[in-house]
Amino acid sequence: MADIFDNLIKNYGPIGQYRKRAHGYFAFPKLEGEAGPHMKFRGKDMIVWSLNNYLGLANHPEIRKVDGDAAQEWGLALPMGSRMMSGNTNYHEKLEQRLAKFEQKEDAILLNYGYQGIMSTIDAICGRHDVVVYDAECHACIIDGLRLLPGKRYAYKHNDVEDCEKQLQRAEKLLESQPQGGILVITEGVFGMAGDQGKLKEIIELKEKYAFRLLVDDAHGFGTLGKTGAGAGEEQDCQDGIDLYFSTFAKSMASIGGFVCGPKIIIDYIRYNIRSQIFAKSMPMPYVIGNLKRLDMLQTNPEFKDKLWHNALYLQKKLKESGFNIGNTNTVVTPIYMNGGVEEATTMVKDLRETYGIFCSIVVYPVIPKGEIIFRIIPTAAHSEEDIHTTIEAFKATKKKLDAGEYKSELIPDMADEDTRIENILF
Repeated sequence: MADIFDNLIKNYGPIGQYRKRAHGYFAFPKLEGEAGPHMKFRGKDMIVWSLNNYLGLANHPEIRKVDGDAAQEWGLALPMGSRMMSGNTNYHEKLEQRLAKFEQKEDAILLNYGYQGIMSTIDAICGRHDVVVYDAECHACIIDGLRLLPGKRYAYKHNDVEDCEKQLQRAEKLLESQPQGGILVITEGVFGMAGDQGKLKEIIELKEKYAFRLLVDDAHGFGTLGKTGAGAGEEQDCQDGIDLYFSTFAKSMASIGGFVCGPKIIIDYIRYNIRSQIFAKSMPMPYVIGNLKRLDMLQTNPEFKDKLWHNALYLQKKLKESGFNIGNTNTVVTPIYMNGGVEEATTMVKDLRETYGIFCSIVVYPVIPKGEIIFRIIPTAAHSEEDIHTTIEAFKATKKKLDAGEYKSELIPDMADEDTRIENILF
């Protein structure tokens, strides 16, 4: 019999295997200063494109004042206990009511964390006889929620409505032998890696042929899409067809927590059966008060969303004019696709940071196929056109080096090799 710790040490996982060379630089970096487009990394000034602070609310003076006043008045302890036992307040319920109204649903429930919240929502509403049909590129929080599922799950090809229908047919056939089960379809309003919207309207149209309910994770759409900022359902004019709408406060609202809204009778069921909220301390009062203020500003200041979209469209236009491949994004999320391996990607990131002062997220194998690199750029309302121009020039210069093979001059050997020379290259 093996020691369980020995098993962990032998296999740190696809990302953990890089830890000795990556920690503090590529993984767990420390950005310093107030959250915004200009911060410091290892003492150097950076233009930051990695924060989902879409509307620029993170350091808005009104937000900071409300957050500070709420912390002074209430502290972080109140309310104590779970919502069900002793942690409920009028403010929690007010935020739920306002979110439900904003999303044109009957009711809503607050979730302490977005990631944990959608996992627990899936766990609460799906049983062993049920089948979940989901987009293959759904976020990790959804995949982890599905790992808790005692029933069957079928993935359909990303945004492929025809394949979604095939999986619905498989689900219906399976349920012929267990008629007490039902079907839940899960997709996203905005896919956070590629920036494309989920095909909500087309999926909803399948309800004319198949019996299912639809859960949409709209973490990146809430506050950024739709006339009022209500999200992808509003943008695609199909909000009524979404049975359960989920989003998080961690993006447009620059806060902590999340919510799910839908029919009152179903939200009540979730409220009394969602284990991550029943058995966890209630959201602290300063977060609730702060989120109420953020929702106010989201709804009453459309200029934030207008500026966000101005910056996003300008950035995307300039990238395309400069010959960059940004895929099929139709949201503010802006991926830049390039060819190269882990070695070139890490060296290019180092060059972007150290030479050009550009800090952005990078995605490589095993998250995406070998030989591909994605730089994910997150524009916000707080960025300027000057930030965009500087960043475009930096990417043009580094792309030229990448294509010329210059980044192969600092080749990184097999990551299993514990050669300490790598630390000198990366750090």
